[in-house]
Amino acid sequence: MYSSKVFYLFCVILLSLGAFCRSAGLTPRGAAKELSGDSRKEALDLLDASLTKLVTGNGPNYKITKVTSVKGQTVAGTLNTFQVELTHGDEAGKDCTVKIWTQPWLTENGTNIKIQCTGDDTEQSQTW
Repeated sequence: MYSSKVFYLFCVILLSLGAFCRSAGLTPRGAAKELSGDSRKEALDLLDASLTKLVTGNGPNYKITKVTSVKGQTVAGTLNTFQVELTHGDEAGKDCTVKIWTQPWLTENGTNIKIQCTGDDTEQSQTW
């Protein structure tokens, strides 16, 4: 009986601490965060280079028309997530989520790009 009360109290304290951190604008370590300044520029350069590389691998020729959000997260490497509007040929722009996972220490298959656009059933994915 006593141990269940202690467990319940521990859970309440943990949830309260989490709510406080969220209300104070704090994010947990390792969580994705909005990039700014040089980090944002580097991530956008990576996006441009990755979309160019996608074309050379017989992938679609996407062009960025608008960037809504750029987030970065440290995982086993770096995961950048972009909310962008992309065009392909003469098509109208589509809202897309682009995820680029880089593992620079790998000499082969160290970069993966995934593109999911609103209204598309399939996700584009390529690794190099």
